Amino acid sequence: MGVGRVASRGLERADADAARRAAFFTFTEARLARAHRLAAVILRDPVEAEDAVHDAGVQAWIHWSDLRDETRADAWFDRIIVNECRARLRRRRVFPLNLAQSPDGEDPDVCAAVVERDALHEALARLDPDHRIAVVLRHLEGLTPAEIAERTGTREGTVKSRLHYALRELRASLEAGERLPGGRS
Repeated sequence: MGVGRVASRGLERADADAARRAAFFTFTEARLARAHRLAAVILRDPVEAEDAVHDAGVQAWIHWSDLRDETRADAWFDRIIVNECRARLRRRRVFPLNLAQSPDGEDPDVCAAVVERDALHEALARLDPDHRIAVVLRHLEGLTPAEIAERTGTREGTVKSRLHYALRELRASLEAGERLPGGRS
């Protein structure tokens, strides 16, 4: 094999690597804000969400050449993010406290909304990680059970079951909070 062919192959490989980098950069730039929002809702910690998105981005880069169908890239990347968040939730021993305080001078409706939001966040934090992921993807991201199944690598029936039990648990948790002395009602 001649020197010209070796040099030509080297240039082709460099061009392919540059194209791969450009495609990955374009893809991730369009998805980073949504990925961070998804991770932040699942993890309930914006700093840890940044770390999770970073680690998911590294995994996506490592496996970028494994992606066979670019039309499914969004679901593929969401799955990587969800799996990273799930792993972090399982490793987590202590859940962060949400110490949001209502600002002085707010009208009562705004304060009531803050209290309700905090109660919902606390109820979500008590859910099993798989149930929380299903609820977040369904009710905050607006995905269908089939899309959630694709992103989490589970069957659609399992997603529906998780949603059913998670919503029942959330409802019970919120109702229990209302009945407690000093509860919302």
